[in-house]
Amino acid sequence: MAFRYSALPNGLRLVMRHLPDTPAETCGLAVNAGSRDEGPGELGLAHFVEHTVFKGTLRRRAWHINNRMEAVGGELNAYTTREETFLYSTFPSGGNFLDRATGLIADLVANSCFPKAEIDREREVVLDEIMSYLDTPSEGVFDEFDDLIYAGTPLGHNILGTPESVAALTPEVCRSWLSRLYVPSNMVFFYSGPLAPERVERIALRHLGMLHHGPAPLKRDIPPVAEPFSVSRPIGTHQAHTVTGARIPGLRSDSRTAMALAVNVIGGPGMNSLLNVALREKRGLVYSIDASTALLTDTGLFTVYYGCDPDDTPRCRRIVADILRRMATDGLDGRRLDAAKRQLLGQIKVAGANAESVILSAARATLHLNRADEPHETVERIMSVTPEALRSAAAAIAPELTSTLTLL
Repeated sequence: MAFRYSALPNGLRLVMRHLPDTPAETCGLAVNAGSRDEGPGELGLAHFVEHTVFKGTLRRRAWHINNRMEAVGGELNAYTTREETFLYSTFPSGGNFLDRATGLIADLVANSCFPKAEIDREREVVLDEIMSYLDTPSEGVFDEFDDLIYAGTPLGHNILGTPESVAALTPEVCRSWLSRLYVPSNMVFFYSGPLAPERVERIALRHLGMLHHGPAPLKRDIPPVAEPFSVSRPIGTHQAHTVTGARIPGLRSDSRTAMALAVNVIGGPGMNSLLNVALREKRGLVYSIDASTALLTDTGLFTVYYGCDPDDTPRCRRIVADILRRMATDGLDGRRLDAAKRQLLGQIKVAGANAESVILSAARATLHLNRADEPHETVERIMSVTPEALRSAAAAIAPELTSTLTLL
């Protein structure tokens, strides 16, 4: 089930995964445009366009767009990150629906007209989404942490924007964003399903081969590393929400595999992670705790999140710092390192059962790296991590390099 790659004459890249027996197919476009590409007066624009691109084209009204895939049991989805926007559809196999889905997505990219009445209605939805984060501090704390650690840079603002910035966005601004960045050279078409790659290419050419625009004017500067900070902000909740984190190398770094392994040991999804054992299983201080990374093309973040009683926050923080310090200095011996590798490989294998997630990840890798890792390459990279490489990766997240934000 290796990935297959090709490109259309207009420069649009394709990544395909042939799955003969899958009950569902997925196709879509990954666009190299996110919140970090917004200029002055455009905060929240990437996310706003992701919402409003479904609100009408020169050929279809919003209702027809929504019903086009749902009528056959499929779905039309989208999401925005700091560097990408995804528009995609998942639909039942065996119905020759790829042509329908690809034609719809092509229409959205080429012909969206952003009707003012529809835009104004959807603006209220986005404003409600922004305000809802006030009710979910366990999510909002991550956005505030990112704002602090990337302060003063294009990465230092919420993907959703602000109520003021979203209120100022117009159909003309949305159309300009689409024509500027949703261009063949800045996108990847992806497909996962039973159709032969040659047939997928013909369908993509028929619907997307007519897209012709110049190169996307992206300019991304690596943000400077901020000085470590420790911030507490009262919000009047019964539980304190804390994020501790540090800047780490990005998607193209040779250390990303060792970092992934270190983070999985420290606070991955397993109940046997160091943080879960120390804070929940042994001491009962938290209900949830996890560590994760968010890798961009040129930089990244390591974060630890935990929610606890406000009075326990200092103790939890000391325990987290101690675990990070021990990983940076001691690492893992050979036996424990082998066990950690087996666990991570097992988790990856289980995650690989989700075909939609796999093709979305492959599309992102193709967008930024021109290819995705095959399973055997992932195994080889993980198995080649040495104790020294693991300690070196952990050293990048030692306590003296981390920053902390607590909402309590």
